[in-house]
Amino acid sequence: MTKTRTQKAQQVTWIGFVINVILTIGKVLAGVFGKSSAMIADGIHSLSDLVTDLIVLVFFRISDSEKDEKHPYGHGKFETFSTFLIALMLFFVGLGIFYNGTSKIFSVIKGEILPSPHIIAFWAALISIIFKEALFQYTKIVGKQINSNSVIANAWHHRSDAFSSIGVTIGIAGAIFLGEKWVILDPIACVIVSFFIMKTAIELSMPSVQELMEASLPKKVVLKIESVIMEDKEIKSFHKLRTRNIGEIYVIDVHIQLDNTISLVQAHNISGALSRRLREAFGSRTQINIHTEPLD
Repeated sequence: MTKTRTQKAQQVTWIGFVINVILTIGKVLAGVFGKSSAMIADGIHSLSDLVTDLIVLVFFRISDSEKDEKHPYGHGKFETFSTFLIALMLFFVGLGIFYNGTSKIFSVIKGEILPSPHIIAFWAALISIIFKEALFQYTKIVGKQINSNSVIANAWHHRSDAFSSIGVTIGIAGAIFLGEKWVILDPIACVIVSFFIMKTAIELSMPSVQELMEASLPKKVVLKIESVIMEDKEIKSFHKLRTRNIGEIYVIDVHIQLDNTISLVQAHNISGALSRRLREAFGSRTQINIHTEPLD
């Protein structure tokens, strides 16, 4: 049986959730026994991935619910809101990594000697990078397949954890193989990585903000809508075209002008045919409102 969009989103998110639980426990234990505060912090960072997994699981199920009396346009905005929440959390994760890194850099400048970690912390960081990058790739592919910004945003949250582990790996490797004076590589790498994470968070949040602010669909989509409308020669012109999206669903409102000599039945048939063409082009769940007017 073919899996639905919601089932695919839940499957990839549950897989991520289980892996995140294992990695979180493993990183914290490796940090404690490997005497690496950076690894313990990285394990706590992985906890944020568990939160975003739960956000996707809860909000995605709500967004896939059928429209009701209180939500006549459906629940797609819940998915949009979850994407914004994940991006917001991702930004603060990056900010936290930046603060943690700069604090350690200033500590080293003041003469503080950071503890030298054990090799177990190094291997734990490498394993984390491999699993989180694989999870990022898998989640991103599924997110694109089902056209879900919230799943894609969650994928980038997985990669932020991989980036964090890269910084930790560099620092731990420097401390182990180059000596204590190179421990400063850890916080420097974390600061650099934090900028990439915050940049990604901002890029992920912008489409969600635009949708929540009822922004129009992209120009290329609007142009395609216009071409679909004018395929029917009976439609003389159109105006008041308004577009927006609710999650993955497009909403299209338009006034079409028809010959003033045709019957009401003909006008109804032309409007119905246009609705069918638009749904064929943009999906069966596309919400369309067409107002017919006589051409003066």
